[in-house]
Amino acid sequence: MNKTSDTVIDIHTFPKTSYNKTVLDSGLRIVTESLTHIKSISIGFWINVGSRDESEDTNGISHFLEHMVFKGTKDYSAKQIALQIEGFGGYINAFTGKETTCYYVKILDEQLTRAVDVLCQLVLYPLLKENDIEKEKFVVIEEIKNIEDDPEDLIHDVFDKNLFHNNSIGYPVIGNSVNIKKFTRQDLLNHMTKFYSPENMVIAAAGNIDHKKFVDLIEKSFGKKGFPKNNLKNQRITPQKNTKNCIKVEKPIQQAHICTGIKSYGIKSKYRYTLTLMNTLLGEGMSSRLFQNIREKYGFSYSIGSFLNFFEDTGSFGVYTGTDKKHIEISLELINKELEKIKKIPLSNNELNRVKAQVKGTMMLSLENMSTRMMRLATNEIYFNDYISIESLINKIESVSIDDIQKVANKILEIEDFTTVIFIPNT
Repeated sequence: MNKTSDTVIDIHTFPKTSYNKTVLDSGLRIVTESLTHIKSISIGFWINVGSRDESEDTNGISHFLEHMVFKGTKDYSAKQIALQIEGFGGYINAFTGKETTCYYVKILDEQLTRAVDVLCQLVLYPLLKENDIEKEKFVVIEEIKNIEDDPEDLIHDVFDKNLFHNNSIGYPVIGNSVNIKKFTRQDLLNHMTKFYSPENMVIAAAGNIDHKKFVDLIEKSFGKKGFPKNNLKNQRITPQKNTKNCIKVEKPIQQAHICTGIKSYGIKSKYRYTLTLMNTLLGEGMSSRLFQNIREKYGFSYSIGSFLNFFEDTGSFGVYTGTDKKHIEISLELINKELEKIKKIPLSNNELNRVKAQVKGTMMLSLENMSTRMMRLATNEIYFNDYISIESLINKIESVSIDDIQKVANKILEIEDFTTVIFIPNT
């Protein structure tokens, strides 16, 4: 029987929080986590749409729309949107992912009404003026160029495209210049009509917040907006089985970049926490096996680590490193050696305990940030339609055994089926 972690987290010493959920008649879900000992609130308006929900011709429209709503709304100009939040010490931003789009603010608690008003304006009443659309196209195209100039960033887009071949989950979130140039106002309106509906949204808030007051503010704003009946159906297609793929691209760069990996399990998988521990062991931080071997022992790389992505019904695991072009083959050999090792040789109790302590510690430190708490609330609601407590997370992490990690490693790490992308310097 495996020994549990020596690092004990006393959950009874955590600050007391209050979780609440309300579902409006429109289907809009509102979730909050109240912590009365602080002065801030983080609020996120989440729409269950991302690049995965796009076609080849519309790829990039979710991200472009995210840009456009900040250009002006019914009541606020672009500058006023920023001033309404930043002028009182707050922060406002947005992001688009493979499966979600989020508009969020972090504010002092006394600015709650103002923040809700601004966020509602963004998702309900953007102007989407033609001249603003044309100007913003140049901005997004410059953002695309910025990614293309950063091989460490770009290689992950190329990796996803080839890993999830012929599936929209492999599309880059930002899209491409050809699509951006042809988007019209009507395209944006059609996208909003299809996806920006109450039943496809979650509004989450964490901090010093009164749930009833928050719900009243949201209901008042959304009640002014008439929404057509939207029988939105999830049309996401699960990617097919892995097939081996190796892509080598010559680029005018100084350093070689390698990204290698495979499809994995989705966020609802029973293997989620085991995978998290496996990934931490292999490539999270300076204590990880990959870092200690490839960087510390051999000195072949400055940047080396593994990554794990969870989506609704699938996921990915991979390893990234940057190295000199003469060390490409040996670096891949060393990476594969570490992956084979975790499959064949059980880790020790001490190593299991250390990795569990690392995961739990990282998780607990992140909860001091209200934005992280807000994102946890929303993500759990979108994918699980439920609240997952910290106590539950810790118990799930503690329940993972040495055998669990070895079994999952043997299920996932089929190196003969890995997709590998290599950027090779041609200078």
